[in-house]
Amino acid sequence: MSFTSSMRISGSSLTAQRLRMDVISGNIANVSTTRDVDGSPYRRREVVLSASYSPQGSDQSGILKVGSRSASPMGVRVAGIASQDQIRLVNDPNHPDADAEGNVAYPDIDMVQEMADMMTAIRAYEASVTALNAAKSMAQKALDLGRA
Repeated sequence: MSFTSSMRISGSSLTAQRLRMDVISGNIANVSTTRDVDGSPYRRREVVLSASYSPQGSDQSGILKVGSRSASPMGVRVAGIASQDQIRLVNDPNHPDADAEGNVAYPDIDMVQEMADMMTAIRAYEASVTALNAAKSMAQKALDLGRA
């Protein structure tokens, strides 16, 4: 594995974790949103991450072949952003979005879970920065040795 490979892997992690933080921030911001663009309540979103491998050890889709030892990691990729279908009904007949029974549909977002997910994403981002800085430092030391 080369220095550029480790930097590319760390970079892919930084991108993925930044997207996770953005999606989690959106969930927190919309915890009380009863009407989305399509008129339905906001749906909690979650980033789905998957490992990516080099083409030597994978098929055309990037999926690792079973029993392959030649696959080299290429980092992490965002497989998609999933939306939950769950909503939370609250009885509030005076709310403008209340249905005929007086229930209002809110997104089923647990703030404790969102904050825990945010902390996990932040820690993973920080770990990737540390790994990137270590690879950069090793590359710089190698260049310094070459000059001596």
